[in-house]
Amino acid sequence: MIPKIVWLIPVIFIILSGLFIVKQQTAVIVERFGRFNSIRHAGLNFKIPIVDRVAGRISLKIQQLDVIVETKTQDDVFVHLKISVQFQVQREHVYNAFYKLQNPHEQITAFIFDTVRAEVPKMILDDVFVKKEEIALAIQRELKDAMLDYGYDIIKALVTDIDPDEKVKIAMNRINAAQREKVAAQYEGDAQRILIVERAKAEAESKRLQGKGIADQRREIAKGLEESVKVLDRAGINSQEASALIVITQHYDTLQSVGSETNSNLILLPNSPNAASNLLNDMVTSLVAANKINETSTKKS
Repeated sequence: MIPKIVWLIPVIFIILSGLFIVKQQTAVIVERFGRFNSIRHAGLNFKIPIVDRVAGRISLKIQQLDVIVETKTQDDVFVHLKISVQFQVQREHVYNAFYKLQNPHEQITAFIFDTVRAEVPKMILDDVFVKKEEIALAIQRELKDAMLDYGYDIIKALVTDIDPDEKVKIAMNRINAAQREKVAAQYEGDAQRILIVERAKAEAESKRLQGKGIADQRREIAKGLEESVKVLDRAGINSQEASALIVITQHYDTLQSVGSETNSNLILLPNSPNAASNLLNDMVTSLVAANKINETSTKKS
């Protein structure tokens, strides 16, 4: 009985060693005596123990490879571009993906470097930012043609980051700030010009209305003088006497108006040709009289 159990255990172990599980979205390469035998997919699978072996497993999921490429633009600026490539092994080309290509990541990276360094040097730095979609499409196109024979399908290529040299970024920010300050100055200048124009228009309108008011005032004064002359003429006073009377009346009206202001500092001086000489004589006479009064007061004391 014991010898049978001893023989049965190795047999069971050998049979169980032939069973293996393949996960979902995974392909397994089975070789027989070192030669390709079959491709197994998700589920419980069996291989002949000792004769067959699992040579490798390949994921059928969409994978992503991130590559950073340093290159120079047409205007001699060095930039770092981060390229993200999404790829997938085609289910019907698992054999090519496993046997034809030893390291797919290195192969994809090499094609990315080659494409980026062929496209970016044709552009200036500003165009690199604007045309990053064109760069991504060029990478995807080149990779798709090159990797299709190896069983890899390129799903998408993206330029996820563009990083120029730090000094270049500082200079770009300064240029942007200067442009914005220029625009702000232009808007401020326009606003000031509009304000000046509106003020000039308002002042011109004010002057126009003020002139109209003065003209109306003078017109009414003329009418009043005309009516006064007519009244005096009816009273038997000729036009010269009437004019003199009106002038004298206006003169005293002016003096009355000035005198009614308690805080007025106005001094009225004669303005005839002999006014300066008469004024000087009056002042000298006044000073002499004042001195005599002072002397008399002093003697009495």
